[in-house]
Amino acid sequence: MDTLQNMRVFVRVVDAGSFTLAAQQMELTTAHVSRAVADLERHLRTRLLNRTTRRLALTEAGERYLLRCQQIMSYVEEAEAEASAAYVKPSGRLRIHAMTSFGQRYVIPAISNYRKRYPDVTIELTLAQRIPDMLEEGYDVSLVLARELPDSGLIFRQLGSTYSMLCASPAYLDKYGAPQKPADLHHHACLQLVSPVSPLDEWVIEGIDGSTDTIGVKSHFQVNVAEAMLVAIREGMGIGVLPIYSAVDPLRAGTIARVLPQHRMQQMGVYALYPSRQYLDAKISTWVDWMHESVDKALQEDHQALERIGSLRDELAGIPTAQDNAA
Repeated sequence: MDTLQNMRVFVRVVDAGSFTLAAQQMELTTAHVSRAVADLERHLRTRLLNRTTRRLALTEAGERYLLRCQQIMSYVEEAEAEASAAYVKPSGRLRIHAMTSFGQRYVIPAISNYRKRYPDVTIELTLAQRIPDMLEEGYDVSLVLARELPDSGLIFRQLGSTYSMLCASPAYLDKYGAPQKPADLHHHACLQLVSPVSPLDEWVIEGIDGSTDTIGVKSHFQVNVAEAMLVAIREGMGIGVLPIYSAVDPLRAGTIARVLPQHRMQQMGVYALYPSRQYLDAKISTWVDWMHESVDKALQEDHQALERIGSLRDELAGIPTAQDNAA
């Protein structure tokens, strides 16, 4: 019995939803396909599929076995791809996950430029505020922000680092005043940006002197996307957390203001996660290299823009700048 081929047939039957359609796709007879699945069940001594005249359904054992088969098929495909020189020329579908706001700011522009260089690669991008199960969900690369990565067995490459800051609308600060130290936040309306990599009930705030304050937060408003948080801040609902890449443009426009400008939220790394270093497909390796170059550059540009905004704010307020002190 050719177990590997029978596994291929089993996976194709499940994907197709019928023996007949699977047989057509594999250019086999329906009897051959049916016999392959039956041989597999006989070999395993367990039923993988429940069959009726109208539909197929996986058994519980079949569901578990399907996942393993898909993983094995993936490894086989990687090996065959390397043998056929697929590692040389990027092509095919590239499935990418990225956290929502980060993806909108940096990933989509990077995809646009990447496809100009590698037009044979088709991109499927999913934006979601979570760290996905890459093997279960079939992503090639996941782009995440985290203080530290969980022990997942995935390969990772750090693309850069960034941080968030506290912001409010000018109208809110005119009405309630600006906090002068982190402890003053207890007397303000705090808006919580929900993140899969940050605690929900506290803010860890770092000062330029290296000090760290942990502020317990009881928020009357929570949201999981930075763009939505920006709207809430502009509406004067309170003081909220925004990453640099969501805050820099409205700060420049003056529609929001930075709170506690000598402080920032804890720094986070930006990482590209992918399942394996072995037999790495060219589209994955070139994409990770591309993101390492483009994200690091874009992050630095936004950080520099934020510094210029801060310098202008200090100048308008009459606060001596580093250049003034040097003079």
